[in-house]
Amino acid sequence: MPIVFITGATGFIGRALCAKMLENGWKVKGTFQKESEINTLPVGVEGVHLNAIESDNFNDSDFAEVDTVIHLAARVHIMSDSTVGSPDAFRKVNVLGTERLARMAAKAEVKRFIFISSVKVNGEGDLKPYNENDIPKPQDAYGISKMEAEQVLASVVAETGLQMVILRLPLVYGQGVKANFKNLIKIAGSGLPLPFKNISNRRSFIYLGNLVDAIITCVTHQLAAGETFMVSDGQDVSTPDLIKMIASAMNKKLLLFSLHPNILKALCKIAGKGKEVEKLTGTLIVDSNKIRNLLGWKPPFSLEEGIKETVKHYKS
Repeated sequence: MPIVFITGATGFIGRALCAKMLENGWKVKGTFQKESEINTLPVGVEGVHLNAIESDNFNDSDFAEVDTVIHLAARVHIMSDSTVGSPDAFRKVNVLGTERLARMAAKAEVKRFIFISSVKVNGEGDLKPYNENDIPKPQDAYGISKMEAEQVLASVVAETGLQMVILRLPLVYGQGVKANFKNLIKIAGSGLPLPFKNISNRRSFIYLGNLVDAIITCVTHQLAAGETFMVSDGQDVSTPDLIKMIASAMNKKLLLFSLHPNILKALCKIAGKGKEVEKLTGTLIVDSNKIRNLLGWKPPFSLEEGIKETVKHYKS
């Protein structure tokens, strides 16, 4: 089997992807930042130390016999108050770093480059489903940086002939999930009454196992080259129904009560959780028909199965 080079191999998505590709017989090279992280790589992955993707120089040997690069590594959050929301801080990693990696891959005659992007390129939510043909409307520095990375990659493709595949993701959940989805599991299992009964939104998600399967499909399928795909579980769900599924998977009783959404948002804003509640109560749907129709891809796991597995690992 050929070799695949995965950046962000020690991350939430990276570890699962490395493990699955090894299971499928691929040889895998995976990047890590800190020396301590090399122990978190799945057994069998050849570690490649990468301190800063925007400045480090790769060795030619890093890409020797590599067939495909899968670029997962990205700056998602900035913790320093002085740089919160700074476009330059995101561009440094997500745009400049991505361009450098793609040019190195092209120079090494890598066949295909898979770029993991975000639905935030499309926007922060709308009543109609987002698709690949929408005019990009990113609303924050992270979304803007992902859009600019896609644009830079288009230039690299035009100059070098490198095959490019872009995947735009909604929120990903699964084993090891953190941030908002982990908090949702916590509150669903708390046993406390929750004020979400009146929320009538719809949101798309993608289970980690489904995402890994979609990425591997894009590595191997001939028709994926040159395409951008939205991916999801294909089962859009309201926040109350999602919480019910999580509580059921945890064998917990759930009590939801009604609170006007505007009051809920106001209270959460006062508590400093305005952005979090917007993500919980707003509508954000993606149309994943293109990857299903063009590549014949079908998610191997249902939303319910994904939630059960996520909760199972969370409890353990």
